Amino acid sequence: MDEQDWQLWIAATGRRARIAARVLARTPTAAKRAGLVAVAGAIRARTEAILAANDEDVARAEAAGLSGAMLDRLRLDAGRLEGIAAGVEAVAGLDDPVGAVIDRRERPNGLVLNRVRVPVGVIGIIFESRPNVTVDAGVLAAMAGNAAILRGGSEAIGTNRALHAALVAGLEAGGLPGDAVQLVDTTDRAAVGAMLGAAGAIDLIIPRGGKSLVARVQAEARVPVLAHLDGLNHTYIHAAADPDKAVALAVNAKLRRTGVCGATETLLIDRDFAEPARVIAALADKGCELRGDAAARALDPRVLAAEDDDWDTEYLDAVLSVAIVDGLDAAIAHVERHGSHHTDAIVTEDEGAAERFLAEVDSAIVMWNASTQFADGGEFGLGAEIGIATGRLHARGPVALEGLTTYKWQVRGTGQTRP
Repeated sequence: MDEQDWQLWIAATGRRARIAARVLARTPTAAKRAGLVAVAGAIRARTEAILAANDEDVARAEAAGLSGAMLDRLRLDAGRLEGIAAGVEAVAGLDDPVGAVIDRRERPNGLVLNRVRVPVGVIGIIFESRPNVTVDAGVLAAMAGNAAILRGGSEAIGTNRALHAALVAGLEAGGLPGDAVQLVDTTDRAAVGAMLGAAGAIDLIIPRGGKSLVARVQAEARVPVLAHLDGLNHTYIHAAADPDKAVALAVNAKLRRTGVCGATETLLIDRDFAEPARVIAALADKGCELRGDAAARALDPRVLAAEDDDWDTEYLDAVLSVAIVDGLDAAIAHVERHGSHHTDAIVTEDEGAAERFLAEVDSAIVMWNASTQFADGGEFGLGAEIGIATGRLHARGPVALEGLTTYKWQVRGTGQTRP
């Protein structure tokens, strides 16, 4: 289809989504929960078909030369699929934000004002690689009373189709509208442009993917955008860090899963830290490629020379930039200059230094003595997430149910007129 045809298609999809959103907005919590439990059951019942579709996607991606980290994001197995189904049930068990009273006030004239959470409406989610986003985004949107229009990456199109079929089957079996979650079932990039220009049909766009995708969305969107930027995350080992803790956290933050957005991409080591060579050796011994400044290279011959671009690169692989910094101020300045405001951590036993880092680093998630790999909605007790928002408006950090709502004012009077 050409661009105009896609615009018409998205408009029609948006109309169906709007009808479904209106149904969900007034659906009781218990009914939404029952629908999501049915979705989890449908995913489990279709395990064989979903994994077969995923095998085909992975084989095609391998033939196309997709990186190891991207393949890891794409690949499903029985354990990961069960985790997705369990995540749906976890979302079903969360508190429903819709209708919650944020605050209440009574004016001197007797007017009573409640600020109440309500669904956003129709949400368009554009994402790459990770097929689990198809499910996470769909069920989070539905539980928060929204309809979702999903456009996944071409590398996962077969898996996304299979997961979407399970979603629709589960929603309908649970008594919820199947149009609550619709899939833009194409690899044509013109469909993305149609979504970005669909003001009136789509109320909010959430991009989840690489820098080029997010840049395109932000440049072209005529719909409000809730951006999930790249994870240029830092772990800073302060002078007062416990060496054992520093080694464990640095290795986990980088290497537990290198392809997730919470992976540390730059390690900052204080010049006064007692055992910097031990930390570097622990990473190198596990096969991590290290790219460092002159001071880092002097600590271990396996550290390669860092180029200027390395400090601004989200590797999503077993590659790590390493810099030796002169104290807390220098570490914070480095994070500010090169970070993406996603997730940054300090390792220290000095509470004062930690509190300064937590207060002054302007990232969506700031951590003390914890691995950046905890940057995940499930680990935050949110059930799942659509993404980690790095902006400063509406929602920030892991975006789950509450982040997919807005609010309205309800004003109750007894006949007051304004003088």
